[in-house]
Amino acid sequence: MSVLPPFDPRQVPVWQIDHDLPAVASSRLSPHALKARFLNPPEWQPEVVKESFSSGRPPTQAAVLVPIVMRGPEACSPTVLLTRRAAHMKTHSGQIAFPGGKVDPEDASTHATALREAQEEVGLDARHVQVIGELPTYVTGTSFWVTPVIALVSPDCELEPNRDEVDDIFEVPLSFLMNPANHQRHAMEWQGQKRHWFSMPYLENRPHANGGVESIERFIWGATAGMLRNFYRFLAANPTTREKT
Repeated sequence: MSVLPPFDPRQVPVWQIDHDLPAVASSRLSPHALKARFLNPPEWQPEVVKESFSSGRPPTQAAVLVPIVMRGPEACSPTVLLTRRAAHMKTHSGQIAFPGGKVDPEDASTHATALREAQEEVGLDARHVQVIGELPTYVTGTSFWVTPVIALVSPDCELEPNRDEVDDIFEVPLSFLMNPANHQRHAMEWQGQKRHWFSMPYLENRPHANGGVESIERFIWGATAGMLRNFYRFLAANPTTREKT
């Protein structure tokens, strides 16, 4: 039985956009505020814990790095570093993803897995990375139990994609991703089950070789969007009385 239908997720209708939910305030997106939030987390619940379909395969432990690049003066314009998986990959080819993969026996922790995978996939050296926390495990329909590891990344890091795994590297403003007005809900029926997911389409304007500007749609969806939605819920939750932003 197929786990996923052969479909283009861009063509599945949007049934809701959460315009009624507030965006995370910019004051909560600074490096200081992000570190404070993980040191003193609020009471909150992740919105997407397990995807609405299952392959039936045994679970595989995995981790991804959610790299927040500290862009702008005093890191006032942070971005999230993402990749486009290589088209020839056996799973999730061509999709937008965080650097990451399955936990190897020699990895000391999920943090170690996320850092190792980021080094292997995009050449991100650990000396440029400060891990500040993690989000609850996210279970994909393909039976990966993924720990999202949140980290601050120096903007002067040098990156080099591993072409065996990554076709492209790009960044999306954290403020865009933490605004529910940019979160789209999709749903469809497949093999008797209703399957639903989030998407966060982002239009990147990138300088072109001819001197102009090339617009590229970055269709963030599925597990990557689900983990970002949970990150939104974590940052949007009312802070505890001791937390300062």
